[in-house]
Amino acid sequence: MTRSASIALVGSTGSIGQSTLKVVDRYPDRLRVVALAGGSNVDELISQCRRYHPEIVAIADDKRRATLIEAMRGTQVTIASGAEGVQAVAAWPSATTTVIASVGFTGVRPTLAAIAAGKQVALANKETLVAAGSVVVSAARRAGITISPIDSEHSAIWQCLRAGNKGEVRRLILTASGGPFRTRPLATFDRITPEEALAHPTWNMGPRITVDSATMMNKGFEIMEAAWLFDVPPDRVDVVIHPQSIVHSMVEFQDNSVVAQLGVPDMTLPITYALFATERPPAASEAPVYDPVEHGQLQFFAPEAERYPALRLARDASLLGATGGCVLNAADEVAVAAFLKGELPFTGIPAVVKEVLAQHHVVSDPSIDDIEAADRWARECAQAIVTGRK
Repeated sequence: MTRSASIALVGSTGSIGQSTLKVVDRYPDRLRVVALAGGSNVDELISQCRRYHPEIVAIADDKRRATLIEAMRGTQVTIASGAEGVQAVAAWPSATTTVIASVGFTGVRPTLAAIAAGKQVALANKETLVAAGSVVVSAARRAGITISPIDSEHSAIWQCLRAGNKGEVRRLILTASGGPFRTRPLATFDRITPEEALAHPTWNMGPRITVDSATMMNKGFEIMEAAWLFDVPPDRVDVVIHPQSIVHSMVEFQDNSVVAQLGVPDMTLPITYALFATERPPAASEAPVYDPVEHGQLQFFAPEAERYPALRLARDASLLGATGGCVLNAADEVAVAAFLKGELPFTGIPAVVKEVLAQHHVVSDPSIDDIEAADRWARECAQAIVTGRK
């Protein structure tokens, strides 16, 4: 079936948002942008509006609204701002697919708005399912909405799962680059600088995601995300270190077969797969192709518990209950921000998160209001711990 889509893009000015627009450029006869939402980069958002002529544009930062209005004067585009404006973009009536490419907890409400409006959701925001998976997945099931993963690892699993039936799956295997400190002596971790942590060996991402990759908290998030997306227990989701980042993830079936998805690191591939709902249109001429001879040996290692304590923290959070993931995400975001500002050593990130999780009182069967309250509490708790360490 040939699929076309009208796209609402939340987080259009970030790296995933810009990669999504690159995919739109490759398939202009089948993909159309009708709504855009950005965070605070008003200049980039204005440039995107002039190129794609959306019906509505929103900027999350209310202070930038006047600049956006002035730049769009004389056009027919609807201008919105703040959290409500971003949610309006996510639920825009003429959109058929909403891409959630924003970073952090701010992706939760737009995702719920898109689901409530009956949009198919292409999700690149890990925190939405980590923090509010119980609410979001339940809402999607009630509405009959498919959540299509854009993360390269979850897209890979989605593709591999087509090789068998759900009941035949033994485990999901997420791959991880290992970050920039895979071989660095553990005794030097207290001396890791923000600049070193931001030097990811494979991907070009935002600061928080890059630091999460260095601690492997992002992989802990992905364990929880995979459990929600594919309806498997977290203890059936494993992680292996794969420095070459060619195998994006694997699925092991009960007959001992292991199916893997391989490709040169390029976010446009999983974005295309999500937007076209598993159809595979011809690749653009500039898209990289994986050549097994050229790329040579592929290596795999078990992650070291002492090097990557965030993996254990994520598994602990998943065992806590529905608000465990929310608290994990919020505490990590505060701790990473403190590290980047020089207020916390690299090893302090998992230490702060562990302390916050230990103080959390889980709310069973939470509403979205309960989750937002847990998010606020965890941020305040983490900030107090950081301040106390100074």
